[in-house]
Amino acid sequence: MTGAGIQGSGRIDIRAMSPTELELAAEWAAQEGWNPGLGDAEAFGAADPAGFLMAFLDGEPVASISVVAYGESQGFLGFYIVRPQLRGRGIGWALWQAGMARLGDRSIGLDGVIDQQANYAKSGFVLKHRNIRHMGPAPQPAAAAETARAMSPDDLAGLIAFDAAHFGTERAAFLESWLRTNGHVARLAVGDDGEIQGYGVVRPARTGFRIGPLFAQTPDLAADIFDALARTVPPGESIILDVPEPNAAAIALAERHGLKPIFQTARMVKGEAPSLPLDRIFGVTSFELG
Repeated sequence: MTGAGIQGSGRIDIRAMSPTELELAAEWAAQEGWNPGLGDAEAFGAADPAGFLMAFLDGEPVASISVVAYGESQGFLGFYIVRPQLRGRGIGWALWQAGMARLGDRSIGLDGVIDQQANYAKSGFVLKHRNIRHMGPAPQPAAAAETARAMSPDDLAGLIAFDAAHFGTERAAFLESWLRTNGHVARLAVGDDGEIQGYGVVRPARTGFRIGPLFAQTPDLAADIFDALARTVPPGESIILDVPEPNAAAIALAERHGLKPIFQTARMVKGEAPSLPLDRIFGVTSFELG
């Protein structure tokens, strides 16, 4: 693909990223202050290998976008970054158009930073709710015995189904990679009948450790899983949790553990939004993939 309407000289080409280029996009995200996980690029690529586009100016990488397709009905847009010195030249718009074309008529979600939300609205995206990033020192483990447990291979099928009910669509390839990525730790809450009632994952990031997702059927189960994940974080480190604002119990969970709001995004959707159980979403997986 070749961009059009670029201000100034130079040839713009747009194509899917290689794994190395996806690592570069993650580094750009770190420079923007988004604090990606150390192993995000590998797991992200598993979600949709062709769903990460990069723009090149005369062969040099200058802009990125993720347009991950989840089946034929849903997609998620993120990683939308143009190198600061090249903004305002139409490169981002060309990449945006290529990304939107790839997702076609799917329902498309994104987590928009404040300074881009008006532009997303012009492209047909509608605000659904805010997601608020909370951060603070890893809390001391609760005195009570740990109730959430580690995951076993036999849990995978049930976990994929449980995740789909909370994410809005199945994402098996991503989830399998997310759970086995180096440094990622998962904990489950399981009922007496063996059914999964909640799960969470914590991973090392550029700064601190990020929890996501954190899905649970009740606030008490979410608290148990959060505590089990926090126990795995080294002393002195920080914990980051991205919380949907409509879930008051999730906000209370973050505040109760000393986490403070530091950043927010707008969850916006173009097309018919999936029906999500926000009262059971205590932590968003990532702002790049939903």
